[in-house]
Amino acid sequence: MARTATLSLLLFLVFATPAYPQASKLNRAVRTAENLEPSIPLLEQARETERKLAELRRTTGKRPNIVWIIVDDMGYGDPGCYGGGKAVGADTPVMDRLAREGLRLTSCYSQHTCTPTRSAILTGRLPVRTGLIRPILAGDTLTVNPWDGETSVAKILGDAGYYSLLTGKWHIGEGEGMRPHEVGFDEYYGYLPAQKEITQALDTRRYPDLTLDADKLERYESIGAEHALIHGFSMGDTKTVSTVKSLEEMGAADEQLIDFSVKRITELAKGEKPFFLEHCFMKVHTDNFANPKYKGLSASKYAYKDSLCEVDLLIGRLVKALDDAGVLENTFVFVTSDNGPQMDAWPDAGHTPFRGAKGTTWEGGVRVPGIAYWKGMILPGRVSDGVFDLMDLFNTAVHLAGADAELPREVYIDGIDQTAFLLHDEGESNRECVFFWWKSELTALRMREYKWHQKVLLPQSTFMHIDMAVLQDVGTAPWLFNLYIDPKEELPVGHRRNAWLASLGAEAKAHLMTFKKYPPKKVGL
Repeated sequence: MARTATLSLLLFLVFATPAYPQASKLNRAVRTAENLEPSIPLLEQARETERKLAELRRTTGKRPNIVWIIVDDMGYGDPGCYGGGKAVGADTPVMDRLAREGLRLTSCYSQHTCTPTRSAILTGRLPVRTGLIRPILAGDTLTVNPWDGETSVAKILGDAGYYSLLTGKWHIGEGEGMRPHEVGFDEYYGYLPAQKEITQALDTRRYPDLTLDADKLERYESIGAEHALIHGFSMGDTKTVSTVKSLEEMGAADEQLIDFSVKRITELAKGEKPFFLEHCFMKVHTDNFANPKYKGLSASKYAYKDSLCEVDLLIGRLVKALDDAGVLENTFVFVTSDNGPQMDAWPDAGHTPFRGAKGTTWEGGVRVPGIAYWKGMILPGRVSDGVFDLMDLFNTAVHLAGADAELPREVYIDGIDQTAFLLHDEGESNRECVFFWWKSELTALRMREYKWHQKVLLPQSTFMHIDMAVLQDVGTAPWLFNLYIDPKEELPVGHRRNAWLASLGAEAKAHLMTFKKYPPKKVGL
C-alpha cells in the first residue's frame, strides 16, 4: 500500500499540469491538482512514514483514532513548554509532558478568531472561501447556510468507517442545518455559542446595564441564542440536557464535558470502528468563572490562570482515558488553541510573547501552541519550526483514514497533508506558505522565516486589538519582517536587508489568483 501511494504521488508530480505557474524562485512547493494548495514534495520522508503506518495497521487491524483538543483563546505563551506555566503563575504539567513525549511545533498557525479557525480545520478551507469570516453572534442574520456546499472532515471520516464525535464549544452556526451532528458528526454533546455569550445575561457585575434592565434583558433573550447543553445525533433527535442558570454552572461545564468524552472514549474503544473525537473546551475564553472544585488552583489565583490549570488537568484525564481503554498507541492526539489570547479582556486573558493578539494577523493573534502526540509513533522530544497551518489537520486526518480520494474536487482546499512531517523522526514541513486573512482582506503571509504584511491591525490603546483597533494599508511598500531575528515584528527589513520582498509579493498575487476559479462565498457576515 505504501509503495502504491508513493507511485501515485510520483505520477502526479511528473504529469500534473499546474493551473497556476510557480509564483517565485523561493517557492519549493508543487501543485498536484488545480484545487489543492501546493506542497513541498519530500518523497523519502513520505515513503518511510507510509511504511510506519502500514506496520501499525498490521498490528492493530484498523485505522488510527484521531483526537483533536482545542482550547479556546489560549495564548502561545501560556503552557510551560512554550515559556509560560510556572513562570506566569499557571503550571501546565500535562501539556508540558505531552510536548516532551511528542512533537512541539513552534510555528503553528490559526486564523485570527475562533469561528474562522474552527471552520477552517473542519473544512480545510480558508474562512474567506466558506464565508465564515468572523464569529456568528447573537442577533446575526445569515443569508445562507454557510455549510451548504462544504464537506466536513467528520463527513469524510464517517464515510471511511469512523465514528465521529464533537464535545464542547461549536460556534460555527446555531440554526438547524448548521449544528455539528447535521454537518457530518455522528454525535454532538456541548454548547453551541462561546462561553461569554452564555454568561453575560447572568453576570450583574460585568453587564449591569443588561441584567438589571428588564426591558433590555427581555429583548436580549428574545434573540433566541442557545444557552443550553445539548446532545444530538446525526440520525436522531436533538435534546436539551440542561440550561445554564448560574455562573457556577458555567464554571463547572468543562469538567462535565470531559466526563462525557471520557465515557464515550471508554465505550468507543470497545467497538470495531476507529473514532474521531474533537474535544473543544469552553475555557479559557472570557468570561472565565471558577469551577467550584478548582477555585484558586493556580499560583496566580486569577480566574484565567485557574481556568488554564483546570484545562491542563482535564486534558490529562482525556489522555488517561485513552490509555486506560488500551488505544493510546493507536491514537493521534493534537493539542492547540483556536487563536491567540483575547487581550481586550485583560486580566481575564492569556499571554503571547509576540506582537498583537486575537483579532489581528500579527504573530500574537495567529501563532498558537501545537503539540502532536502519538505514543510509539512520534519520536519523543521533537521540536520543529516547520510551518504548520491548523487547516493541515483536515488533510492529515483524511490521509490517516485512508480517504485521500474523497477530498472535495469542486472547491479549493487550502490544507496540506502533513502526516509525514508529524510522524517521521526527522520530519520536515510540507507547507511553503501560510496566508493570513482578516475577514475578507488578505493582510499577510509567512514563507520560511519571512512575514510579509500589506495591511495591519493597529490598536489605539493598550491591549485593544479588537474593540479599539484600525485596519490600515502599510504605505509605499509591504512590511517584511525576518521572524528569526525579529519575532516581535518591530522593524521591517524589506528594501534594506532582504532580497525577497518582490518574491513574497508574487506569492500573494498567485494566492489571490485561486479565487478567480474558486470565488469566495457570502453568507451575510
